[in-house]
Amino acid sequence: MNNMQFITRVKMTMSQRPSTRSLPTRIGLLVASMAALIVATPAHASHGSPETVAKIADVLTWVVIVIVPIVGIVVFWLVHVLPEKIAHKRHHPQTEAIQVLCLLSLVFGGLLWPLAWLWAFSKPVLYKMAYGTDKAEGHTAGAAKPGDEAGDLQQDVARLRSDLERMASREGAPGELAEIRDRLAALEPRLVARSVEAS
Repeated sequence: MNNMQFITRVKMTMSQRPSTRSLPTRIGLLVASMAALIVATPAHASHGSPETVAKIADVLTWVVIVIVPIVGIVVFWLVHVLPEKIAHKRHHPQTEAIQVLCLLSLVFGGLLWPLAWLWAFSKPVLYKMAYGTDKAEGHTAGAAKPGDEAGDLQQDVARLRSDLERMASREGAPGELAEIRDRLAALEPRLVARSVEAS
């Protein structure tokens, strides 16, 4: 049996069924439906006046068209420079390279950003092997101020001088120690002048 024959048979079956509702019941339902339609109040989209609704729509339009894109761009930018800020805070020696990777990530649609993020949090092991430190220059833990450096240098020179005097006073000390002591004595006035300039 094909589809057309099936549909025809269903139609014939449906049309042959007698109605179970009587005529007065049908008329009562019709009258009730008409009364409900007459009594129904018109529906409005909001409880405010049309002018208020129009003003709210205008404000929402400006927010969606102007403010949301600006906020989105600012948030996108702040998230993209986050690895650079983290690297700077952690005194990462390769902060400039991380910054360049963040900028390249902007060009490539953010694909490089996870690499910049991981790089900012990584320990620069190879950098430490090559340069002996894992901190950027000027960010060492015991970084002294220029004025303090001259004072520390004077103390170091005084210690070296006392060590040289002690070693030179021993029997059998090489003559080179006396030469080193003399060169150190010649450098001390320059150190004093430098410490005065720093003050």
